[in-house]
Amino acid sequence: METSVLSSQSYLTFKLDQEIFGSSVTHVLEILEVPKITKVPRSPDYLRGVINLRGSVLPVIDTRIKFGLPPIEDTVNTCIVVLNLKMDGQEITVGALVDAIQEVIEIEENQIMPPPSIGTSYADELLRGMFKLNDEFILILNMDQLLSISEIHQLKDSQNLINSN
Repeated sequence: METSVLSSQSYLTFKLDQEIFGSSVTHVLEILEVPKITKVPRSPDYLRGVINLRGSVLPVIDTRIKFGLPPIEDTVNTCIVVLNLKMDGQEITVGALVDAIQEVIEIEENQIMPPPSIGTSYADELLRGMFKLNDEFILILNMDQLLSISEIHQLKDSQNLINSN
């Protein structure tokens, strides 16, 4: 008797505006309440600032701005998802500000549909695919594409500026 093994993976789902996004939990280190965020002078508009995370400087990205959404005031549901991203041989830890955490779900690889070719304002390389849960679509993100190499260098420069003071 032949059995097929379906590959499933856990995804943390979160809300930005009216959209639900999913990130592989392999990128998620922890979830934090929003502490005081220190603004970094001359930083990119999507960089909300930095926080102290157990003695380390953690850059915090406002994902609403990064995804082309208007900024809003933080609410009781706003939180920071601490992510470990791997890009071009570099590892960087960043905080991603999200409107609300939803849940962790298991998705089998064959259930992920390709992203739409039109009708989405999110960069093609950022979307890995879509998953339908009940009557809603969850946009599955390729988190390693969240930042470009130049953006990573900008964040590292911001961290170095804070560390040198």
